[in-house]
Amino acid sequence: MSSLAQMLQASGASIEADDDFEAINALMREKGWSDGLPIVPPTEARVAAMLEYCDRPWDQPIAKIPPRWGEATPLLLAANAVMAGCQPRYFPLYMLAIEAMCEEPLNLYGVQATTHLCAPLVIVNGPVARELDINCGHNAFGPGHQANATIGRAIRLALVNIGGAIPALGDMSTFGSPAKYSYLVAENEAESPWEPLHVERGLPLEASAVTVIGAECPHNVNDHESLTAEGVLTTIAGTMGIAGVNDIYYQSHPLVIMGPEHAKMAAAGYTKAEAKRFIQQRAHVAVGKLSQENIDRRVKITFKDRLANPKPDDVIYAVQRPEDLLIAVIGGAGKHSAYVPTFGATLPVTRALKTADGKLAKSVEDFRRR
Repeated sequence: MSSLAQMLQASGASIEADDDFEAINALMREKGWSDGLPIVPPTEARVAAMLEYCDRPWDQPIAKIPPRWGEATPLLLAANAVMAGCQPRYFPLYMLAIEAMCEEPLNLYGVQATTHLCAPLVIVNGPVARELDINCGHNAFGPGHQANATIGRAIRLALVNIGGAIPALGDMSTFGSPAKYSYLVAENEAESPWEPLHVERGLPLEASAVTVIGAECPHNVNDHESLTAEGVLTTIAGTMGIAGVNDIYYQSHPLVIMGPEHAKMAAAGYTKAEAKRFIQQRAHVAVGKLSQENIDRRVKITFKDRLANPKPDDVIYAVQRPEDLLIAVIGGAGKHSAYVPTFGATLPVTRALKTADGKLAKSVEDFRRR
């Protein structure tokens, strides 16, 4: 018996099943281990191939995933990555994303268990995004790229199968969201006029990194008419002034995704920090657009120092401080941007891809077992 087979047997993760695609998929659906789409059977050989890109002990957890607080060992993660259709070389980035979203500031328990429709959004930066061909351009949030689709899907399968985010049990989302299938993109650094997201958040340019956000789906910002930085930033800010988002009640970190055309227009007049300040000052909702119950039970309490006796024309900001706004350049040609509200009670987490000895990884090949 191989060491992998022994680990599988010891962990209770090994099951006997007919070597038949339909039968295995029926079993996975019956057990609740599927997202509803067909899965790749996680045979011992496929799991072993996935683990060839793991430089950690296979049976030691790299994180605990809520709400069940299941131990995310490389072994179990590899099985979910196989099921999702990942290539083995995707595995180091997949593990990094799981580690990042399990850090306390993200509040993954809240993101997983809430009635809200949020999901962990992963934005990839640095050389690994290009190495793995993660889509950052046209249709970045849509279909067409194996890395985006399968790494994102593997994350969801782990959140369900290890973390216990089972719909109506651990995951109480009222509506759910398409983002709960797969929600991973790369930043379009080549088309960005500003420093990339991971550099802004304190990492060196040469690092490969993920930034994880407890986010809603993107809301499009259509502006084909503006010709100036002020114009396009005003339209983005106006789109963010929504009464029903969680962010207005928290010191949250919502995300503005700027298409390259809008970003270049904005950068002609502003640095990224200046653009954030411009948006923050103009992205607000009038108190008069809220129900009286929300005013009495949320506004007067949350903003008691500033809005103890609010008037209809008083405003609540979509993001409380300019530095709390995230901006990433994603997408292809077209005069569009997007606003991505968050769960509110969540903070973004950025982590660099490092080998087991703590060194920045230059390539996913750094993780391959020799």
